[in-house]
Amino acid sequence: MIKPTLTSLLNIDRPLIMAPMFLVSNTKMVIEGMKVGVAGCIPALNYRTLEELRASILELRAAKVPGGSFGYNLIVNKSNIKYKDQLAVLCAEKVDFIITSLGSPEETINAAHKVGIKVFCDVTDLAFAKKVESLGADALIAVNNLAGGHRGDHSPEDLIKELNVNTTLPVISAGGVSTKADLDTMLGYGAVGVSVGSPFIASIESGVSEEYKQACVDYGAKDIVLTEKISGTPCTVIKTPYVQKVGTKQSWIERTLSKNKSLKKWVKMIRYLLGSNAVSKAATEVTYKTVWVAGPTIENTIAIRPVSAIVDTLTV
Repeated sequence: MIKPTLTSLLNIDRPLIMAPMFLVSNTKMVIEGMKVGVAGCIPALNYRTLEELRASILELRAAKVPGGSFGYNLIVNKSNIKYKDQLAVLCAEKVDFIITSLGSPEETINAAHKVGIKVFCDVTDLAFAKKVESLGADALIAVNNLAGGHRGDHSPEDLIKELNVNTTLPVISAGGVSTKADLDTMLGYGAVGVSVGSPFIASIESGVSEEYKQACVDYGAKDIVLTEKISGTPCTVIKTPYVQKVGTKQSWIERTLSKNKSLKKWVKMIRYLLGSNAVSKAATEVTYKTVWVAGPTIENTIAIRPVSAIVDTLTV
C-alpha cells in the first residue's frame, strides 16, 4: 500500500512539522517555517483565552504562503477544561490540521472532518494507533524514545516499522531528528515525514528566555534526564544544577498516595500544576529554578539561529 507523504497531506515543500511545544511555539516561528516550506504547530494551551487563540489563527492565515501549513495541538482529555471550546474555535476558523494528545481523539476527528481539517494523533504504541485508525485519524505521530518532553518507550525504527506493517495510516516520526541524516534515516524506516521540536527551542523566533535557548546550545544529549517532578509522568529535561539538587523522582508521599486508585489522579493533577508553574517561570524568567524541557536532539544545536537556518540544517 502506498501511503500519502507528509508533503502531499499538508501541501508543503519539505516533509517536516515544527512540533508543538508548550510555551516555546508561537506564530513568529510558524510564519518563518511556512516561508521555507514546512508546517508549524502550536499548542492551543499556549493561549490563555479563546480570543487570543483566534487572533493567532487569523495572523497565521494572513501570513500563509504556498508550500507552508499551520496547525494546533489539542490536549483531548479531561485535564484540559478548555478543550471543547478550543476545538470549536479551530473548526470555526478552519485551521489546516490538528494534532491530538493524551486522550481519545474521537470528538476532534468527527468535528474537524466536517469542515475539512486533517487530524494527526500522537501515539506511542500499536494498540492506541489501531484505536485512532478505527476512529478515522488521517495520520499517526509516532512518538518514540528519543522524543523530548513526554516520550514513548520504543525506538524510532521499531515503532515506525510496527505501525507501518499493522495500520493503513501514514506514519510521521517524532523524536531523534536533529540533522538531515536523521531525517533520511526516519524516512528510510518508512516514515512519511517527521515532527521536530527540541532543535527549534534555540531559534531566534521562539518565545522563551535567552538563558533557555543558550542552555540548548551549551548542554547535550548526555545532559538530558527523565523527571517525574513536572507531571507525575516521566518527562525529559536538561540536568541543570537545580534539577540535580531537587532530584527527578516523586516524593515518598506522592509515591504512597499514587498507589491509591481514588487519590492517584488528584496527586497527578497537583504535580502537573506545580510542575507546569515551574516550567513556565523557567522558560520566561531568569530564575535559579531552571526546569527546562528538552530532548536529546539538542546535541546538534550549535548556536541560536533563525528558524529558516534550522530548517535548512534538517532538510538540505
